[in-house]
Amino acid sequence: MTLIATAPDAATFSPFGALIEKPDAAGDRRMFSHWLPPVEGLALQFHLNQVAPSALPFALSQVERHPHAAQAFVPVDVSRFLVTVMPSAADGTPDLAGARCFVLPGNVGVVYRRDVWHAGMTVLDRPGSFAVLMMRGAADDDVMLSVPTMTIAPISSDILRIASTGTDR
Repeated sequence: MTLIATAPDAATFSPFGALIEKPDAAGDRRMFSHWLPPVEGLALQFHLNQVAPSALPFALSQVERHPHAAQAFVPVDVSRFLVTVMPSAADGTPDLAGARCFVLPGNVGVVYRRDVWHAGMTVLDRPGSFAVLMMRGAADDDVMLSVPTMTIAPISSDILRIASTGTDR
């Protein structure tokens, strides 16, 4: 299985969430609050994280999802980052055949929909920092799952691919 990493547009990424892009003109505002509505028993968590850069190629063998809330990542100091997402299969496990891989510039963030399987944040080029917003407070806020190892490797300086080295489901 090989996936070509592409620069996403809003329509391509919409099954998995939304792109957080700056407004077009001074004075304009883009709202994202509807992605993080109040959830009974949960509280909004807002934190900054620092992510070490990943060298390509590297092995991806774990994905995660958040069953109660969406999760937003807003780059604070990032060059480029890799976003790997996949829908759920009928049994709720990751649908590896539906996996998508995107390379985003450091001035575009993402909001993952509630319950979307995704890889941990992967920065390229140099260490990166993100502001993260998510409703939290349940015992299963983070569901982690091992998957057959996928190798994320460069095809060229701007394009990446994911090649499956394990058994697909």
